[in-house]
Amino acid sequence: MAETDRSENERVARLRATVVRELPNVDFVLGYARGFDPLHATPITVRNEQDAERLIFDATCVENLATSLYGLRGKRMGLVVKGCDSRSVVQLLQEKLVDRENLVIFGLPCDGVLDLAKVRVRTDIAEVRGAEFTGEEVRLLLPDGEKVLPRRDVLADKCLRCRYPNPVVYNHMIGAERTPQGEEDAYADLESFEKLSAQERFDFWKRQMSRCIRCYACRNACPLCVCKHVCLADSRDPHWLSAEANLQEKWLFQVMHALHLAGRCTECGECQRSCPMGIPILLLKRKMNRELKEIFNYEAGVDPEAVPPLHTFQMEEDKIKDRGQLW
Repeated sequence: MAETDRSENERVARLRATVVRELPNVDFVLGYARGFDPLHATPITVRNEQDAERLIFDATCVENLATSLYGLRGKRMGLVVKGCDSRSVVQLLQEKLVDRENLVIFGLPCDGVLDLAKVRVRTDIAEVRGAEFTGEEVRLLLPDGEKVLPRRDVLADKCLRCRYPNPVVYNHMIGAERTPQGEEDAYADLESFEKLSAQERFDFWKRQMSRCIRCYACRNACPLCVCKHVCLADSRDPHWLSAEANLQEKWLFQVMHALHLAGRCTECGECQRSCPMGIPILLLKRKMNRELKEIFNYEAGVDPEAVPPLHTFQMEEDKIKDRGQLW
């Protein structure tokens, strides 16, 4: 067995043992179990030692389990988190949407998660009979042999620019800390997009939004979209949006969605990953995040002690010079 395999197996064993020790102190623990094939993990509710034996943690553990926190507030629960997931937890704590004393957080440093869309263009995932994640490679067991893919080629884009692979907040840190991919997010995807003319950008979004089916998977998968039961998309008093599936209504919803996440989005990517039409809606959130970072020097979910800039008021902002000016 390779050293990487051994260390990963030991880490999962530590996770299971730690969860079992904490079970008497919580109502349940949310973690990951093997899904319906080797490339999928599925959320699992752990209530006993037998459930804990099903726990896994590898590159298939894509879902952000923090999405469930607000709906389960009031419960004392455990939660398995990656670095990006923990940022969502921090943001929820900052906004006082969950109580820290009701959470036991099992933090696991992350080497990145799979983007199945990238795997699909390289092999038929229906044929995969097994998968191993060793160092810089992903080994797929197929009926006619083995296929090896460079790990970086099949990681989610967010992982290739990740600066927080280690959980920001936790009760138990399980495994050695990972090195961030870089010291700064250069927003290269935004820079490339913004080189297009205004008309080209508008045409791009018209093409993308024309494919939206208004299923609201992006909203439902978002850990910070906590007002789903009174969402502007469903409200009829006031009546913000109609049920029509026209371009204007689709575009209005996505713009409002992005604005409501300004200074809050932790870029976990669940909105984009969950979209059945493959619309790159994370680009909108990243645009808002870059503006908030440039103006307020703030990143969502990074500092548990920080106050989100749109949750406070100051007479003077360092980078906003408007006092004494004529309007």
